[in-house]
Amino acid sequence: MIRVVLLFSEAAIVSGCFLAATYICLGPPDAYIALQYEHGLLKIAVITVLSLILSYYFDLYEPQIVSVRLQIYFRILLVLGFDCFILSALIFFYPEVAIGPYVYALGFALLTPALIYLRQAYEWMIGHKAFRERLYVLGAGEYARSIVEIIRARPSLGMEVVDWEDIQLEPSERKQVWIAALDRISRSQPPVHRIIVAMEGRRGELPVQELLSLRFQGIAVEEVGTLRERLDGKIQLDGLRPSSFLYSEGFRLRASQQFTRQVVSIVAAATGLLLFLPFLPFVALAVKLSSEGPVFFRQTRVGMAGRTFQVIKFRTMGTNAEADGAKWATKNDPRVTKIGKLMRKTRIDEIPQLWNVLRGDMGFVGPRPERPEFTAWLEGELPFYYLRNLIRPGLTGWAQVRFGYGSTLAETKEKLEYDLYYVKHMSLGLDLLIMFETIKTILRRRGAQ
Repeated sequence: MIRVVLLFSEAAIVSGCFLAATYICLGPPDAYIALQYEHGLLKIAVITVLSLILSYYFDLYEPQIVSVRLQIYFRILLVLGFDCFILSALIFFYPEVAIGPYVYALGFALLTPALIYLRQAYEWMIGHKAFRERLYVLGAGEYARSIVEIIRARPSLGMEVVDWEDIQLEPSERKQVWIAALDRISRSQPPVHRIIVAMEGRRGELPVQELLSLRFQGIAVEEVGTLRERLDGKIQLDGLRPSSFLYSEGFRLRASQQFTRQVVSIVAAATGLLLFLPFLPFVALAVKLSSEGPVFFRQTRVGMAGRTFQVIKFRTMGTNAEADGAKWATKNDPRVTKIGKLMRKTRIDEIPQLWNVLRGDMGFVGPRPERPEFTAWLEGELPFYYLRNLIRPGLTGWAQVRFGYGSTLAETKEKLEYDLYYVKHMSLGLDLLIMFETIKTILRRRGAQ
């Protein structure tokens, strides 16, 4: 319900800002003529619908998925940027689309702070008790306690856990307790909106009939893994089963989507290479002066569908760095040259991989390509590791901006959780967000080894 209020509020604000801009720029008499007789109202309605569609496309109506304030504001700017681009293109080819001089410019100037203030008001609303989504966590022990603590520690999620207690009983005894608890939930006022199933072992313990009854009463029933996926931006590997992929939404690798992503990747890579071209001689000279060896470093990596390719990077280590065999880079790795440390911190060493993007070996965004020496081992140690190779690897990715570099099995496991989330929720909006986050990561010099 509260999302519907958000949608209609946004529609009213978009329309109101452009109506106000029309009257300010044209004056009341001319504004009336433009709106009534020159299809001004229809033009504003089209802009409003376009803005709502773009907001939906960039997940701005899913605040439990995109809950970080900076991400929300960035996506608002993306929506406005695409609005401006589309309108500019229409006005260039069809000048009659314009309402009047400076109307659209002032409209967007009014709309930008208005949408930000609307989101701040929305954050206040979902934090208020009257507007919170009431949850009941069906489960006990550490597995259930962890999700309860996460929700209670993050009031900005707009969720409230009700009537939960950590029951220390045998599984056979727990079922009767769960049945009694669900009976209370069915009659509770104010009502519970969602039940989160957080049981480590469900055989003989899950009250299926009672859950179905509540589901048919309109109360949503959801697995804890699905909720944690939304809250953490990753798919938890612990307890993950193949059915989680078979029956869940996402993982739709449509050919049209992959083609669009690759076109965007090629355009971004070509632009990046052209912008970097004037600096190439200086970087090459710095690499040559830092140590003996070639400027570029080639290494075999595993790409889409398990195919191998040669990734190209600026050399940051000595030529005998792997005399003892392949191994992951570590923090303060002694094999890295002084210039190499700076290049790794600023990600300059990764720029030649833009050529791999142009060749089609990689995309601009995706899971980072791993070396074949490690891939076979990781597929044996980590379940579902092979799924990250369903798409092209990327120059940057969701795991890179949310976690960073992994040099141990435990860290690689967590990176895989982020990679699986990206494969499941792949979209142009998420790719653009990752590109923006990558710039922030580079500027803050985080995540490199």
